[in-house]
Amino acid sequence: MHKDFWQERWARNEIGFHLDDVHPGMRRHWPRLALPDGATVLVPLCGKSLDLAWLAGQGFNVVGVELSEKAVDAFFSEQQLEAEISQRGPFKVYRSDTLEIRCGDFFALSATDVLGCQAVYDRAALIALPHAMRQRYAALMSSILPAGCQQLLVTLDYDQAEMEGPPFAVGKSEVRDLYAAEWSVELLEAKEVLERNPRMRERGLTRLEEHFHWLQRRV
Repeated sequence: MHKDFWQERWARNEIGFHLDDVHPGMRRHWPRLALPDGATVLVPLCGKSLDLAWLAGQGFNVVGVELSEKAVDAFFSEQQLEAEISQRGPFKVYRSDTLEIRCGDFFALSATDVLGCQAVYDRAALIALPHAMRQRYAALMSSILPAGCQQLLVTLDYDQAEMEGPPFAVGKSEVRDLYAAEWSVELLEAKEVLERNPRMRERGLTRLEEHFHWLQRRV
């Protein structure tokens, strides 16, 4: 999937994936990570998610990565935050206090960029990518994130034949296939959510499960 696809989605304001509130599942499961105050949290393909502000409000250093400059500008404007803007390698960096968003291609991240990262919150990255790119994405995460790093990973599972992604269906077995060689993987919750996603029913789905996974990078 070419990155122009996401630029065009934001340009046309086709952002049905954006939630108008903090994800309730994150509130439930984030304590599982038991992070210390001031821990650095990476949020890949973050858009203008309100989860970023929630994480910063919990006392974490938050590093979002987002391709669309329109999304980044919208986040800081809607949160009424004044951003300091700088250039760091291939990324245009917007920063306000303990929260920053790096605008650019996620696949340009290096191990140096995430050296102190202690956790990842992935609600919209893995499921935004088609199969081949999911493999590339997971391989990158495994290669650049430090030992002991944790993830709270949110995926959706449905019959892929009923709807074209994104978001794409990513079942429990695929999560294990992608990560189990380098990460401990635990399914925290599997919940049927079709009733509260009418847009997904309109696209033809008859079943939709939301899965929450806890992962930890092995030493």
